[in-house]
Amino acid sequence: MFWLLTALWAAGLLLSSFGPSDRLTWLMEVLPAVIAWPILFYMRPRFRFTDLAMSLITLHGLILMLGGAYTYARVPLGFWLQDWLSLERNPYDRIGHLAQGFVPAIVARELLIRVFRIEGRKLIGFLVVCICLAISAVYELIEWAAALSLGQGADEFLGTQGDQWDTQSDMFMALIGALAALALSRWHDRRMQALRR
Repeated sequence: MFWLLTALWAAGLLLSSFGPSDRLTWLMEVLPAVIAWPILFYMRPRFRFTDLAMSLITLHGLILMLGGAYTYARVPLGFWLQDWLSLERNPYDRIGHLAQGFVPAIVARELLIRVFRIEGRKLIGFLVVCICLAISAVYELIEWAAALSLGQGADEFLGTQGDQWDTQSDMFMALIGALAALALSRWHDRRMQALRR
């Protein structure tokens, strides 16, 4: 499974790199994916995530790569959703931030249970939400730093589409993603138990 996901990841990265809408935006968007996969590869002999976590990490990477290729405000899937749902803006950025809560929630939950051996469903749920909101806040600070350093050049990376509440909306979507992931806790527990067997 790992090698199949690696091939999918590499193909997504390669395809997204051909003629992106804005090369600097592409680099900033795919950088988390470029950093994550070597870390996962390095960790693999000592710690293996469940297939669920690995599949979600791959999916999140592909979301980043697609957003990097087009810029989030111009992803065709987002335009289709915008028309279908009669929205004022391309919602692909919201999908990315939903994943930014959902995927780290599964990863954090798995690490808290399997590595740190934390017990107690409520404590784990609280910590997972805090971790996901911290990740979201750090990402928003990175966007802020990009806006300060690049000025108008950061518009493609920020993808605010004129929304003055974009930062708050992004963090709210990450919160919804984290809570949705926690709703799958029992299924995730079964995946972890299957891995131990």
